[in-house]
Amino acid sequence: MSDLANLGSEAEDVPLLLRNAPSSVEFKKLRKRLLRLTRQAIDDFAMVPERAREKPVKWLVCLSGGKDSYALLAVLTELKWRGLLPVDILACNLDQAQPGFPADVLPKFFEDNGVEHLIIREDTYSIVTDKIPAHRTYCSLCSRLRRGILYRVARENGCETVVLGHHREDILETFFMNLFHGGRLASMPPKLVNDEGDLLVLRPLAYSAESDIAKFASGMEFPIIPCNLCGSQHGLQREEVKKMLQGWEKEAPGRLGVMARALAHTRPSHLMDRSLYDFMSLRPGSAANPDGEAEEPCGASLAMTEKLFAAE
Repeated sequence: MSDLANLGSEAEDVPLLLRNAPSSVEFKKLRKRLLRLTRQAIDDFAMVPERAREKPVKWLVCLSGGKDSYALLAVLTELKWRGLLPVDILACNLDQAQPGFPADVLPKFFEDNGVEHLIIREDTYSIVTDKIPAHRTYCSLCSRLRRGILYRVARENGCETVVLGHHREDILETFFMNLFHGGRLASMPPKLVNDEGDLLVLRPLAYSAESDIAKFASGMEFPIIPCNLCGSQHGLQREEVKKMLQGWEKEAPGRLGVMARALAHTRPSHLMDRSLYDFMSLRPGSAANPDGEAEEPCGASLAMTEKLFAAE
C-alpha cells in the first residue's frame, strides 16, 4: 500500500501489532490522523535520508512502556508496512531497575507482536535516588543517564538514529519550562544531532496531540507501565506547566495547536536576540525589515484564529 487513503483495506499480512486495531469509523479517523501527522513531521524535517531509498537505515525506537512510546512504535510500524517509511526498526526498552517495575510486560508485548527488540537493564534508579534528595526533581539526571545508555546501545547495534515518543504537548511544556525557569526561548526540536555528532535524535510525534495519542493507546489496549520514579514526585515544575496548558486548552479549544504552530513561525527582528538579528545596523534608509512591521494581535483576531484551528 502506497498511501493512507483506505484504512479498511488491510491485507492478510498486516503486522501483528496492528491486527487488533478497532474497526470503528471514529478510531480509523484517529489512526489516519496520527499517521498523517507523523508522516508530515518526518517529511518536514527530512528525518529519513535520501540514501535510505537504496539501503534502509536502522532506527532505535525507544519504548518506556508509556502510551506515547507504544503509539510511536505502532505508527512507525504501520508507515513501514504501507511502504512509506524505508527504515529498519529496532525497538528498545531500558529497564532502569525501578522497584516494582513489571519486567515481563514489554518482552511479552514484543514477542507476541513479532517486534524485533532489545531489553537493556541498567540500575539508574539507585544512582538517581542516591544523588538527588527526595524533595528534588529526578528527571534531569535520570534523562541524562538514560540518554547516554541509549546512545551506546544505538552505536553497538548499527543504528544511526534514536527515536523518541515526545509529542506536541511535551514540546510546548519544555518551551514554557525554558521560558519560566531557564530564561531562554527553546524547546525540544523534532530533529537534532547529539553532542558527539554521530547520531540523530528524532521525535516523529512532534505534531501529534497528547489527547489523540491517549485515545489511540486506549483503543489499542496497550499494556501501559507507569513511571513510578517520576510519578512518585508531586508538585514538579513540569507538572504545573502541564496543568496550565490543559487549562488554556479547556478554556479555548485549539489554542495549543496555535501555540505549536508559533514555534515554527519565529520573527527574529521582532524579538531581542542580537545574535539572530543585526539591530546595530538598523536605521532609516537601510534594507527593509524582512519580517515587516510588528502587529500586536487583538483579542478578536486571536479568538478567530483559535476558532479556525479548533474546527480542524
